[in-house]
Amino acid sequence: MYYGTRRSTKASTEAFAAATSAVDDLQDALARVEIVLPSLGVDLVTATSPLHARPLIELGRCTIETAQALAAVLRGAAPVAVAADQG
Repeated sequence: MYYGTRRSTKASTEAFAAATSAVDDLQDALARVEIVLPSLGVDLVTATSPLHARPLIELGRCTIETAQALAAVLRGAAPVAVAADQG
């Protein structure tokens, strides 16, 4: 049973816009290191549900080579702090 509150249409629209912007930012950053995640996008289930505070980003599937390239890039990156609720 859910005891939270529903999002307003404005909040839903703003959350979807923020998620879309995050996807665009990630696609641009990955393109700079020549990595493409073909299924990268906004998760439509969480984006359209009035019960979710924020839509999730769907990273999707990729080839072994793409996963290895992404891992190599991430190994060379500086750690970034992520708030506990942002998982």
